[in-house]
Amino acid sequence: MRLAGGEALPLDALLADGQPAILKGVARDWPLVQAGLRATRDAMDYLRGLDAGQPVQYSRGDPDIGGRPFYNDDFTRLNFEVRRGHLGEVLDGISAHLEDPRPPTYYVASLLVDRALPGFSQANGLGLEAHGIDAPASIWIGNRVVASCHFDAPENLACCAVGRRQFTLFPPDQVGNLYPGPLEPTPGGQVVSVVDFDAPDFERHPRFRDALAHARTATLEPGDAIFIPSMWWHHVRSLEPFNVLVNYWWRRSPDYLSSPLPALHHALWTMRDLPEREKQAWAHVFDYYVFGPAGRAGAHLPEQARDMLGPIDETRARRMRAMLLNRLNR
Repeated sequence: MRLAGGEALPLDALLADGQPAILKGVARDWPLVQAGLRATRDAMDYLRGLDAGQPVQYSRGDPDIGGRPFYNDDFTRLNFEVRRGHLGEVLDGISAHLEDPRPPTYYVASLLVDRALPGFSQANGLGLEAHGIDAPASIWIGNRVVASCHFDAPENLACCAVGRRQFTLFPPDQVGNLYPGPLEPTPGGQVVSVVDFDAPDFERHPRFRDALAHARTATLEPGDAIFIPSMWWHHVRSLEPFNVLVNYWWRRSPDYLSSPLPALHHALWTMRDLPEREKQAWAHVFDYYVFGPAGRAGAHLPEQARDMLGPIDETRARRMRAMLLNRLNR
């Protein structure tokens, strides 16, 4: 799906379709976008003018990492430093190397806009609140940085504000063909593919050829946006010496439903290494209670007897959390 600038955001259709979509020019009129189209310095000055002066966390890597925050050769540590400083320092560092063919990497990731850049959202926004979506804006600022292929649990609407970005997306069922790396540590808080997209090693990662058959690639210009559905893998490459992206994450489930990721960790601990016969039996149990229709497991019981088999509300969620904490702490 492609949408021309000036049209209303078709969020209901995007969510119902569940497929990635490019929204051309929807942020073209943002002051930040217009500043960047005039000159890199103008975009930097625009951000400096809004900077609240609060310390920010950013990644800094040596030139030899090639703009790819990742791991060392044996995956035991990350190949960059996480530092704290001020946004002006990061902009100064990027500015000092704008002409370098291999600059050091500077990357501010997922910085909440309303705290760091007061007033930004009032002038640069998509009006998601009109759709009933509460999605605080986050900003990503850096030079030529590669965000290794990863997935996010929330829905994601990402706006290319300064510079161009190339996105390569894969559906969730390609997880096994993308060779995910360690669950901890991770370069940015999410497990990433260990495949080097610039020079894939098909002898070590032969199934990546199958993933590429399902890949969707698009290059976004300043003012364009992309809708990335929940759990879709995405590899993101910033193409200019200075790049800014603004994104909005939101979940369609209530806040009292916890993230599924701890459940994955718990399942790895308790089930993955069971004897195969037992593990397959548990797979049937999980399909019955979790992955099948939500009401199936308790449908034959009186409503008052369903307890946690009934719909999860805030009260039931609190009780289940307390029960889990009690059992884990024994």
